[in-house]
Amino acid sequence: MEQYVIKGGNPLVGEVEIGGAKNAALAILSAAVMTDETVTIENIPNVRDTNVLLNAIEEIGARVERIDSHTVRINGSFIRDFNVDNEYIRKIRASYYLIGALLGKYKRAEVALPGGCDIGSRPIDLHMKGFRALGASVDIRYGLVMASAEKLTGTHIYLDKVSVGATINIMMAASMADGKTIIENAAKEPHVVDVANFLNSMGANIRGAGTDVIRIVGVEKLHKTEYSIIPDQIEAGTFMLAAAATKGDVTVKNVIPKHLEAISAKLLEVGCEVEEFDDAVRVVSSKPLRHTQVTTLPYPGFPTDMQPQMAVVLGISGGTSTVTESIFENRFKYVDELTRMGAEIKVESNIAIIGGVSQYTGARVNAPDLRAGAALVIAALAAEGLTVVDDIYYIERGYEDFETKLSSLGALIEKVATEKEIQKFSLKNSYKVS
Repeated sequence: MEQYVIKGGNPLVGEVEIGGAKNAALAILSAAVMTDETVTIENIPNVRDTNVLLNAIEEIGARVERIDSHTVRINGSFIRDFNVDNEYIRKIRASYYLIGALLGKYKRAEVALPGGCDIGSRPIDLHMKGFRALGASVDIRYGLVMASAEKLTGTHIYLDKVSVGATINIMMAASMADGKTIIENAAKEPHVVDVANFLNSMGANIRGAGTDVIRIVGVEKLHKTEYSIIPDQIEAGTFMLAAAATKGDVTVKNVIPKHLEAISAKLLEVGCEVEEFDDAVRVVSSKPLRHTQVTTLPYPGFPTDMQPQMAVVLGISGGTSTVTESIFENRFKYVDELTRMGAEIKVESNIAIIGGVSQYTGARVNAPDLRAGAALVIAALAAEGLTVVDDIYYIERGYEDFETKLSSLGALIEKVATEKEIQKFSLKNSYKVS
């Protein structure tokens, strides 16, 4: 198994380019099969999750042509199989977007129950409720979600709680239903807007994405399009917080600063300088960091996907901070690993109470999930000494060329596969004093 080996203590300095949004890409790639014409999608992040989904789309008969590592052409007219199930697709959360896409176009779908990171219960009951409201029968049998309908009919759907996945899935199915659908209490995340824009570029009629009421008038068919995915706010935020933790000066390029406002606000509170440009954000961390309180909330609140990275920064900030996780109940699994590195964190229910320490120290740690893995890398970059991060498979699900981008900013990090390589890295970097 591959690992990251990291020697901490170097401030990150320089510029880094952010890739396309993973969470938008997974939904958009699924929606691309909803037309019989060829769709070209650009700015796709080349990460495990997107590659698994592209393979699944190919397996059910769609033509997938990779133009380069970030551009793909998809033609869904050859799909003859509505059963999406293999050992890989079960590992990614976003497999469920194929239910909405296939149900919308073909009025039937059989998709393996989704996997992904174990960060807490993420039931798909809201998705099923939405599909049923549109007129589909939906069951779970043999580990598959099975959905079918004679026809889908527009309706009024109120989501009991804000759900990005359910909002997108219902929006996809409703875009090819008869009549008008209204989704109330809809998620407002940037990738919900991106998927709506993509569907509209194929001829769908969706209004209100980005607000809590989305109105959809169903159309009979969708057509070809060329579309570029928005930048990844979570990748951008991860580099912003890495700059803060390492006392660095990093300009994060190819971003939409508005999507990062909740993260920028917290960085200002803890004492960093944040400078916004048209498509870039610069974070400078030159003063001692201060404590603050953070609560995760649906967009435009502080993203749950940035919570572990923020906790790492607060762990080396003066005073006592609190992080309240209001979205997922299992999101503190990194705390034990961070404690190995010298953090002082106590979890009570859904609140982490963080006492700031002067510095983390290197240790051997495991990435428990995607974002927690990235957070442990940030802690390692800020720590004294050598850290080995195991199970980086999780990190590679959502970050493209993570170690390469960090190295370009001055981080001492390598991807290794053996103990011998770890020793070699350790010897090579033992003389380097930050």
